[in-house]
Amino acid sequence: MPSYYTQKLAAERLRACYDLTPPRTKAYLKAEIEFVLQKISSSMAVLELGCGYGRVLRQFLSRARSVVGIDTSMHSLRMAAELVDHSKSVHLAAMDAAQMGFQSESFDLTICIQNGISAFGVDQNSLFAEAVRVTRSGGIALFSSYSERFWEERLKWFQLQAEHGLIGEIDHRSTGNGVIVCKDGFRAATVDSKGFTSLAAGLGLIPNIIEIDGSSLFCEIVVPQAHSIS
Repeated sequence: MPSYYTQKLAAERLRACYDLTPPRTKAYLKAEIEFVLQKISSSMAVLELGCGYGRVLRQFLSRARSVVGIDTSMHSLRMAAELVDHSKSVHLAAMDAAQMGFQSESFDLTICIQNGISAFGVDQNSLFAEAVRVTRSGGIALFSSYSERFWEERLKWFQLQAEHGLIGEIDHRSTGNGVIVCKDGFRAATVDSKGFTSLAAGLGLIPNIIEIDGSSLFCEIVVPQAHSIS
């Protein structure tokens, strides 16, 4: 689904999705960002995978030493550049999160939130491995997906997006068990705690799984010393 976010759900259309958020979904988005901000200190170089139009990225600027955001949509990246007002501490790049061009151990904190682990539509094992590879020893790779308890609110939000023509009509016969399917090919799955644990185990790592706000499921990987991810 990279082409969906690149061609159909980028820049202004993506921002419109967030403009539609009901109160409970706004609380989820706020709680997720606040959790991430607790992980950032002024000495850190931070990387956000799938930064979109900069909604989250701009909130890192006052906390981190430097921030890098990557996305596959040039339209979204151009909007992000305007949103962060050309700050000297931020850099943006068009890049596939599963095949990054950064050197190993380039960042103190690598972030893939808002269910990017599923939404990017890339091989999850490759995405996991790349996030760990570019994170320094002792640093953190942080992923999030939706909590099972947030299903009804999540579905309500996506139904609003469909009603406004931002995504296709929801295929209710195929939608369920954490997966939202639209008739235009859009598909949004999730990763549960077992899934995150399995992805980490594939790299010989043990994750810290944390649910916050009854809405987000976070997977935190503290990258071990002298890690080697091929």
